[in-house]
Amino acid sequence: MNTMLVTDPKINVEKNGFLNVEIDPELDLFAEIERLKKEKNAIILAHYYQEPDIQDVADYIGDSLGLAQKAEKTNADIIVFAGVHFMAETAKILNPTKKVVIPDLKAGCSLSDSCPPPLFEQFKQKHPDYLVISYINCSAGIKALSDIICTSSNTQKIVESLPKDQKIIFAPDKNLGAYINKVTGRNMVLWNGACMVHEIFSVEKITKLKLRHPDAKVIAHPECEDPVLQLADFIGSTTQLLKYTEKDSSQEYIVATETGILHQMIKSNPHKTFIPAPPDNSCACNDCPHMKRNTLEKIYLCMEYEMPEILMDEELRLAAKKPIDRMLELSAQFGLI
Repeated sequence: MNTMLVTDPKINVEKNGFLNVEIDPELDLFAEIERLKKEKNAIILAHYYQEPDIQDVADYIGDSLGLAQKAEKTNADIIVFAGVHFMAETAKILNPTKKVVIPDLKAGCSLSDSCPPPLFEQFKQKHPDYLVISYINCSAGIKALSDIICTSSNTQKIVESLPKDQKIIFAPDKNLGAYINKVTGRNMVLWNGACMVHEIFSVEKITKLKLRHPDAKVIAHPECEDPVLQLADFIGSTTQLLKYTEKDSSQEYIVATETGILHQMIKSNPHKTFIPAPPDNSCACNDCPHMKRNTLEKIYLCMEYEMPEILMDEELRLAAKKPIDRMLELSAQFGLI
């Protein structure tokens, strides 16, 4: 026995958000996933925040910008997106003729959920002469209401490329927007959204941790709140944080972002020490519960049965594609490839 369906697969997915299927415990999932890649001409794209096993079977691991660029260029027939829903949506927006599947449809995003399209449309109508820049961590509906999409890797360069008198709405992350306002001197109007993971870091606990590790550098993602960013020796996107630890001479780092990135940091720098920045919660964890809904078992099942599949209305897809295309064009101009 390899697998056994417990119900009709489509009904199963509609009920659970993923295929709830019994798997033979002796099945070599790593080997089976490699087999399915070859048989189906499939590619696995994984975000840095995925669990280590998923990162290890992925064909490409990256942040939002890198994943979007890879999705645009792939020749695979099936894209398996190990991330959250808006990321798989982005892959479908860029690849309408390819099948895009995601291990768990309920792998959402607190930041994306903080910006419902109907409310944002009303907000936008109050600022009719403003250009809308939206962080890629948003739904297709928000992308369709935007002029340019950005990621934490390219936001500053995109904003600085615009005339200084250009009025801008920035959505949905208020912390990233505030950071960009600070470093560029702009006064963008910010939507009041945030990422639950990047808002839970404790300044007090990080300060105490720094006292115990005086030589450790604090590195932080710009989605963190300003008091945390003020403690940081380096601020950057997930990929920029990883590259910084590879080139920097320090031996210890306190890392203020989702813990999934530590797997790649340790692989790239086995002689260095990486300490997760402590959050202000009782469980002392700073994992994204949405990212961690994906498992190796769900990866295998979604490849085997080619579901859950991301489907999208064509009018919405085309509207959402325009600001993504603009971002990719600008990123190529800036050399962010």
